[in-house]
Amino acid sequence: MKITKLGHSCLLVEEAGARILVDPGAFSAWDDLDGLDAVLVTHQHFDHVVPDKVQGLLDRNPGAQLVVDPGTAEVLGQQGVQGAKVLGAGETVDVKGVEVRGSGRDHALFHEDAGTIPNTGYLIGGRLFHPGDALTVPDFAVEVLAVPVVAPWSSIRETIDFVRAVGAGTVFPIHDAIIVEGARPIYDDTVEGLGLQGKGRFLRIDGEPLEV
Repeated sequence: MKITKLGHSCLLVEEAGARILVDPGAFSAWDDLDGLDAVLVTHQHFDHVVPDKVQGLLDRNPGAQLVVDPGTAEVLGQQGVQGAKVLGAGETVDVKGVEVRGSGRDHALFHEDAGTIPNTGYLIGGRLFHPGDALTVPDFAVEVLAVPVVAPWSSIRETIDFVRAVGAGTVFPIHDAIIVEGARPIYDDTVEGLGLQGKGRFLRIDGEPLEV
């Protein structure tokens, strides 16, 4: 499996001949991609999907499946984007022989007084887990974890507990475009030291694809 981070929470995953794009949002560089077999969207926030650009992405990749959470399906439908497959917790879809499994239901809460939206995390190829904007611990083993290291809906304490609970052998940071580059090592070092506790490897893969 080859994992390329295209910025923030956007990943290009290449596995067994399949090319899968996850969360093509506003803070990421994905506009010119082609040869895709699937586009996965965890939830409807603009940093994870740009609704008015999705049809253009699909037009450039006519063979790509569009797999989304329930909330994003509704938003894209309003934009005239049809044919999205809604994936919920425990449901699966096959992408050229690579299984994608849904996990979780809700976006993490910003505050108890605020509502929430749907969020589907994805286990890709039985190995890589992209949780979207949620820290819901999956009910399956995870080999490689893309962890949101900083967000307005989480604390570093929650992130550390999530990494410990998931127990992945390889962890790399996502959801980090909202902080200046110089501050990223603060979050990385904290999550690596207190989250992994020497029991796995933490890698920053910006500009350097990860092969596992």
